[in-house]
Amino acid sequence: MSLTVKGRATRERIIEAASRRLRSEEPGEMRLDDLLADTGTSKGQLFHYFPGGKEELLLVVAGREADRVLAEQEPYLSELGSPESWRAWRDALVARYGAQGENCPLGSLMGQVRSTAGVAAVVSAMLRQWQDHLRDGVRAAQAAGTADPGVDAERAAAALIAGVQGGVHVLRSTGDSGHLEAALDEFLDRLGRT
Repeated sequence: MSLTVKGRATRERIIEAASRRLRSEEPGEMRLDDLLADTGTSKGQLFHYFPGGKEELLLVVAGREADRVLAEQEPYLSELGSPESWRAWRDALVARYGAQGENCPLGSLMGQVRSTAGVAAVVSAMLRQWQDHLRDGVRAAQAAGTADPGVDAERAAAALIAGVQGGVHVLRSTGDSGHLEAALDEFLDRLGRT
């Protein structure tokens, strides 16, 4: 679809408003009427820029939010290997999710995934990229001799993703980051055993 400068700005305004709504205090099930009020656009405009309606919009937002999850972990995520780099990543992750509190746009999107197969694919691809970074970090630590060589890097990365997501879910429910910190610390303790 070829858009004018004004059209691109309107489309971007809709995407950003949907992203903000997913990060709001009570995102719940995003309603198009609320989004239209937020952006000052009509249903006709929304369907002009997103012919697939809410499903298409959620897919675009999912891609943006998935990119943000990984981008917000940089430069730490790409530099995992040494005990110091793992600790810096851990601290950055706890700070990020602690500041976010109970608002998690990706969690909100995952709650709406049931009816949006494309969003599920975007989230799955992001989780795969995240796991690949963590796996590579485990392997780098093993190669440097700072991690247990017997640890299965792929399984450890998968378990870490599950631990982070579980800890974030508890944090969102209770406001307490203790479970997230425990999952990360247990992983780092196990990784460092040689």
